Amino acid sequence: MKINFTKMHGIGNDYIYIDCFKETVEDPSALSVKMSPRHFSVGADGLVLICPSDVADAKMRMFNADGSEGKMCGNAIRCVGKYLYDSGMVGKTDIKIETLSGIKELSLFLGDDGKVTGARVYMGKAATAPKEVPVLLGAKMKLYPVQVQGKSYRLTAVSMGNPHAVCFDCDPDEVDLEKIGPDFENHPLFPERVNTEFAKVLDRHTIKMRVWERGSGETYACGTGACATVVAAVMCGYCPYDEDVTVKLRGGDLVIRYCSDGGVYMSGDAEKVYDGVYEYEYKDQ
Repeated sequence: MKINFTKMHGIGNDYIYIDCFKETVEDPSALSVKMSPRHFSVGADGLVLICPSDVADAKMRMFNADGSEGKMCGNAIRCVGKYLYDSGMVGKTDIKIETLSGIKELSLFLGDDGKVTGARVYMGKAATAPKEVPVLLGAKMKLYPVQVQGKSYRLTAVSMGNPHAVCFDCDPDEVDLEKIGPDFENHPLFPERVNTEFAKVLDRHTIKMRVWERGSGETYACGTGACATVVAAVMCGYCPYDEDVTVKLRGGDLVIRYCSDGGVYMSGDAEKVYDGVYEYEYKDQ
């Protein structure tokens, strides 16, 4: 079988995008596993389907490199907005996209050539209640001590539609993520696994961060992870409410604002890399 796709990235968090207004994907989980391996296939952090929606301008379905379906990806949703506008599927710069964690509102940024360069996304309200993260605790998890590979870390748990654990205890540049990332991801406190952010507060408006994403490993950037990190930083008193905070990731910068009403806004770039055609064998199970 042949399927058309577009490769895009948001500050290095790269996904393979398939326009399901035109294409049919029988098994997106299996296809993500086939297409995501670097060096051996297209190579990406996962697969994103751009689908019709009855309640928004489009629906986004996101699959990690291991085939598991994620509820939301902040970097991917900016690229979905770019695809919809640049391809003429929407003719407005304020759009709505349906996700498994609700409808997200985007304000698209246009360049001099009339194409989308990025977006500001209303990510919804952060959740810190244990059942909403979810985390197996009876109270909010703020700077909660846990043991990983014999070392103590303090984690702060936040949900941005997907679970995150933020650690401010170490310099992100010195963390061996390949070694410790899987143990954080599969820590027994988190029944649905967890994305883990290792962050250092540089000042009240700047944070440096690396991320280990469940199902994908280390990625160059994570939009929901950057949001969760700023929320955790505000919870811990490191950063202020209602002000922009720049999160510096390996792939670039995101600007996050955590509002006193609980809402979170994220701004960042979106870039198209290329269009392609993927050939594969489909076996009906």
